[in-house]
Amino acid sequence: MQLQFSNYNLEAGCDEAGRGCLAGSVVAAAVILPKNFSNSEINDSKKLNEKTRKKLAEIIKENAICYGIGIVNEKEIDKINILQASILAMHRALENLSIQPDFIAIDGNKFNTYKEIPHQTIVKGDGKYTNIAAASILAKTFRDELIGNLHELHPHYNWKKNKAYGTLEHRNAIAKFGITDYHRKSFKLFDTQLALNLK
Repeated sequence: MQLQFSNYNLEAGCDEAGRGCLAGSVVAAAVILPKNFSNSEINDSKKLNEKTRKKLAEIIKENAICYGIGIVNEKEIDKINILQASILAMHRALENLSIQPDFIAIDGNKFNTYKEIPHQTIVKGDGKYTNIAAASILAKTFRDELIGNLHELHPHYNWKKNKAYGTLEHRNAIAKFGITDYHRKSFKLFDTQLALNLK
């Protein structure tokens, strides 16, 4: 895996987590890594287990030139749609960097220009470039922590385990208990196959 996409000195890798979830915020991270940084364990966060992600998140935080986290909550998601919310979360993450990058490399294929800084979207970039993979790890670990806290308020959805994704367990709980303030109302929350045909 290459460290970064461009030859710029300060390239920020950017990625988000929680885009497909039924509840909670979408979280993005932006990371600028030093040119001499190397860690063969860093990969797309989805390919790592939770324990490894947590360990690597600490290594990334300790070694990065700087990193930023951006959060867009479920109410904002419902207002502007999940794609725009994901991009906004990335902009907020970039805003929270202590040093402005010269270039931004983004996982995915959609992005809105940020402060006229040149950028490149890269499909499956979190499996190709270390700085994007590092951002995916920070975004995922931060979001998992957030959803873990929400789990304490609403344990019957088992968000600690399903991370608020639309698993059968989560959808069954929605059918049984209804929705919370943290559910994304613009998402298809009720599985039509679970609906009872009462005539």
